[in-house]
Amino acid sequence: MTLIRRERRAHVEIWTLDRADRLNALPDLEDGEAFAAACEAVNADREVRCVVLTGAGRAFSAGGDLKAMQQRRDLFAGSGAEIRERYRRVVHRIVRSLYGLEVPLVAAVNGPAMGLGCDIAGLADIRIASETASFGVPFLKLGILPGDGGAWLMPRNVGYARAAELLFTARTLDARTAMEWGLISRVVAPERLMDEALEIANEVAARAPEALRMTKALLRQGRDATFDQILEMTAAMQALAHLTEDHAEGVAAALEKRAASFSGD
Repeated sequence: MTLIRRERRAHVEIWTLDRADRLNALPDLEDGEAFAAACEAVNADREVRCVVLTGAGRAFSAGGDLKAMQQRRDLFAGSGAEIRERYRRVVHRIVRSLYGLEVPLVAAVNGPAMGLGCDIAGLADIRIASETASFGVPFLKLGILPGDGGAWLMPRNVGYARAAELLFTARTLDARTAMEWGLISRVVAPERLMDEALEIANEVAARAPEALRMTKALLRQGRDATFDQILEMTAAMQALAHLTEDHAEGVAAALEKRAASFSGD
């Protein structure tokens, strides 16, 4: 079964983690390729302007398969060197692919998001959650550490002190607390989750697509670049944006007091 079920609605793609019988546990050995293929396809398709990621069934993703860990199979089989290489080839390919997604990613967290599942949600640009969602990075409870880049990601999402508290205690946050901490921006009723996510995604997708991709790139680079470096990148990208037909359309629409219709040109 393919891990990611993809659906297109106009300029928005919906990705559903489709392993509900296992609470969308991941990663299986083929999951790195699944995420890479989906991200590469969207990056190459200029008609896609936003992606919504959610989970099938009652979980977003329960994270690692504990039985596979106990039995030392699949990702966890063999020597330390073999396990390290699988983390690079599978786990790191997942998070690198999502971090490199060029269009905005909206996470619609429908249930528990644990371990790698929590950090996958954390890689989204916009994160909303159902009232039934929960979040945790319980690696230390299992005697392991965040092998998916979570030690880099979580402080950037919630600040160092709260990231340390989450990682060191292995505590689980409910959706309301996750919102208070800044891990998500909105909590909604379960039956409203996808409607809310798609409303946001459609609003994002209504923007000029090339400028949208460049703005996301600036936000990503802004996490680590200096202010001067971002200004240089901005000047280069802005020069390109000023020469697009979408810029002309945006200005005309503003002056004519109507909604712009962007083509991607």
